[in-house]
Amino acid sequence: MDIKSFASSIAQIAEEKGIPQEKVLETIEQAWAAAYKKDYGKKGQVIRAKLDLKSGQIKFWQVKLVVTKSMIYSETELSQMEAKVEKKTKSSSTEELEKLKEKEPKEEEPEGPLPASRKGRVKEGLESFTKATAGKEKVRFNPERHIMADEAKKIESKIKLGEELLIPLKTQEDYGRIAAQTAKQVILQRIREAEKESILEEYKGKEGQIISGIVQRMEARNVFLDIGKTLGILIKEEQVPGEFYRPGQRLKVYVLKVEETPKGPLIFLSRSYPKLVSKLFELEVPEISAGQVEIKSIAREAGSRTKIAVFSNVKEIDPIGAAVGQRGTRVQVVINELGGEKIDIIEYSEEPEKYIANALSPAKVLEIKIMPKNKALVIVPEDQISLAIGKNGQNVRLAAKLTGWKIDVRAPESEEKSKIND
Repeated sequence: MDIKSFASSIAQIAEEKGIPQEKVLETIEQAWAAAYKKDYGKKGQVIRAKLDLKSGQIKFWQVKLVVTKSMIYSETELSQMEAKVEKKTKSSSTEELEKLKEKEPKEEEPEGPLPASRKGRVKEGLESFTKATAGKEKVRFNPERHIMADEAKKIESKIKLGEELLIPLKTQEDYGRIAAQTAKQVILQRIREAEKESILEEYKGKEGQIISGIVQRMEARNVFLDIGKTLGILIKEEQVPGEFYRPGQRLKVYVLKVEETPKGPLIFLSRSYPKLVSKLFELEVPEISAGQVEIKSIAREAGSRTKIAVFSNVKEIDPIGAAVGQRGTRVQVVINELGGEKIDIIEYSEEPEKYIANALSPAKVLEIKIMPKNKALVIVPEDQISLAIGKNGQNVRLAAKLTGWKIDVRAPESEEKSKIND
């Protein structure tokens, strides 16, 4: 074996698939072990292989678990389990036969030993039962997988109960076509699994962050974006109303959540999530990313308007000025990324009256009365009513979301009439 070329190939696979070299090497060792077992091993054996990349030599071991009598099912226990599994299998078969009664004539259950097919089901059921209990309480002894503690100590004196005993095997160099095919399948499967694990781990760490993606295709109402090692999905509910997507278009998206599925990791993206706006400001405003300016709250109606409340932790820094930037350059970058969505930046205050007044910007406020049950009565000039409420009530609605107060906007005359009626 040309060990340099082999090591180079491992490094290349690891780089292309984005998985650690150790994982690729482990996969190859598993494939070699599978090939060895196919040609030279026995049924039930656990074979382990180890490749030395410096010398190019590969060694094989048979792995056996060290057990005692207390860890093994007795013949009586196995008989009881077999009876239970048989009963369950028979019950399952009876249910299936009941469904076929109308189509097939009734036949009596034959006496004597179970037919071969039933025996197979009983055996499978018993094996699954013992596998489920293995490692918990007791195991079904298999001389190819287990070894008694006293026998194990003759081979390795310091071995402990429950540990694995490695028994060296003769290294073989010649393998048949079937063994080679088995090894190939193991490598392909393990590499795919390792690749999925790597992607899952990487994007799990990116939840709550924004990443850049390129629109690849549209299926039904879902948009699929190329986000590097895999595709992310932008479902209809997370798209911005009125925003159109085309193949090849580059977008910044918020990583909403990552789910593990049988087909691989599924990365859900969002363009409408409110935190997308705050994360964009973190990228554009150094004071925010440094923690000098803090985004206290955000209220968004995607595609239309957003209000954010900012607060400065440093007296010398104007939070609104820092977020807006010189001549509005910083906020304009965010607006452009969001397709022209309007953004109102207001200053946060611990005083509810001042905070609510700021939130209703650009409308001017005359007076604010704090009412019970988290309600606030806001008095504005007559000519400012429509501005305070906004188109379709959007301004006051966003102000309420931003502050957490239920806001009632009224003109001075309306307030006086309300007092007279009371």
